[in-house]
Amino acid sequence: MYLPPYFASRDARLAARVMREHAFASLITTDDEGLPFVTHLPLHLQPQASPDGEDAAGFTLLGHVARPNPQWRHLQARPRAVVSFLGLHAYMSPQVYPDLARVPTWNYVAVHCTVQATLLPHNDAAGKERLLKCLIGDHEPAYAAQWRALDEELAGKLLQGIVAFELTVTSWQCKLKLNQHRKESHAALHSACAQGTPNERALAGWMETLGMTDRIDQGGN
Repeated sequence: MYLPPYFASRDARLAARVMREHAFASLITTDDEGLPFVTHLPLHLQPQASPDGEDAAGFTLLGHVARPNPQWRHLQARPRAVVSFLGLHAYMSPQVYPDLARVPTWNYVAVHCTVQATLLPHNDAAGKERLLKCLIGDHEPAYAAQWRALDEELAGKLLQGIVAFELTVTSWQCKLKLNQHRKESHAALHSACAQGTPNERALAGWMETLGMTDRIDQGGN
């Protein structure tokens, strides 16, 4: 993606935060005609082996698609793909600037990953179970008991109806677009976000994480 240096982060912990907090991702492959094919799906981020590192070591994403979805065949034929995580985003008014010669923009956080896919064998019920437990743990841990209580035959059919995969991240980009390069806007932008919508308030929190406010901006003395 277009990534000016002042919006780029190489902090693996921040990238992992975006991927965990906004796990409903877009998996982008190339179809047989050479066109992009997109599936929107939840992905589970495996714990990273070296959280302080600056490369992709340790990032693995787990997910699955319905068997009728042709995308798994794309991954089988062309295992290299892209995963996009769009995090928080909100409109930014030019009113945060001290002068009028400005235009509106949109602030957001996002992570893009280049991945290498490995499909689980169709008959690997145990592997699919492990993967599903990770996703259940992310979104509704209490459902695990209901899943375990399903009739064995029904559960088997449901597992046969999906194609599960592991996506090894070979490179990633983390974009935190919060007007870092316009310091004259920071105080007013933070104040406006802190009083805005839930998304805007959360973006104010990202500004604080990046050190874009001081104690006065945050309401301190």
